[in-house]
Amino acid sequence: MNLRRPKLRQSTRGQSLVETALMLPLLLLLVCNVVNLGYFFLVIVNLTGASRSATLYSIEGSYTPYSLQEPSSGTATSTITTTPGTVAYDVYQDLTGAVWNPTGVTVQVCTAVNVNSATGNGTNTQGGQQLANCESCTSSGCSAANGYAGSPAPGADPEQPNFVLNQVDIQYTFSTLIPGSIFNIPLQASALCNSGTCTFTRNARMRSMGP
Repeated sequence: MNLRRPKLRQSTRGQSLVETALMLPLLLLLVCNVVNLGYFFLVIVNLTGASRSATLYSIEGSYTPYSLQEPSSGTATSTITTTPGTVAYDVYQDLTGAVWNPTGVTVQVCTAVNVNSATGNGTNTQGGQQLANCESCTSSGCSAANGYAGSPAPGADPEQPNFVLNQVDIQYTFSTLIPGSIFNIPLQASALCNSGTCTFTRNARMRSMGP
């Protein structure tokens, strides 16, 4: 009689646990990077929409039953975030609930409504380089931006002085949801971000009838 000894089966108990333990750090790294990248694009979308709606509002004031003239850029005091009827107020309202710190947004509004008291004009320079005056606004109020010149400066409308190019610039600095360079690998390749902090600027331009 030929008796064969049974072959020992190799135990696979614990193999899945080891594989999971090895892959879990990589999966967590991937998920954290995706979350931060998604939040980055969420901020971009909200800033883009806010700048566009604010610019549209800045040129529509004189064409609505509510107002006979274009809205002002904002107020000189901190009531800018609670006083409706200004372009800056429209921006802060759009971003409330959309970004983490809407009052940390800096807004520049370039429109011919910003009349320079020294010159009595809502535009600066003449001819083909005529530009709308700019005001810089924070949650603390608005003031003339670099002598109303603006930075970045608005463009010149090709059909000035019949039309003036209105512009709204929004700048926002924010931190990613999950801190740490290893969780922000795609963002580190962008010039907009540095060590988990990103600064994004968005502007929109629309034509308004000249003053």
